[in-house]
Amino acid sequence: MSTNSSQTLVQLFLPVYDNDGRTFPRSMFDTVREELTEKFGGATAFAHSPAVGAWEDDDGDVCRDDVILYEVMADTLDREWWQGYRKTLEARFEQEEILLRATAVERL
Repeated sequence: MSTNSSQTLVQLFLPVYDNDGRTFPRSMFDTVREELTEKFGGATAFAHSPAVGAWEDDDGDVCRDDVILYEVMADTLDREWWQGYRKTLEARFEQEEILLRATAVERL
């Protein structure tokens, strides 16, 4: 029996601060972890050293975001579920867009 198996790695980039610069309460991130763990049997959060993102807005100004990265390994990619969950997170965190990305991976 082969130990290799194909899965999908889904990454979620959640903002640390709201649009007014206030830190989101830890409970919001705990809720995401709990939801992902319940749905997929586990989730990894990189929360101790937030990643720093930067992008250029429509006016050419460079904006900066501190984000917490969540990763989930899924046997299949349910695009419809993830799109709905992204919309839920965008409403919950009051964001125009929250980045989710999926990558096919092979467990060794």
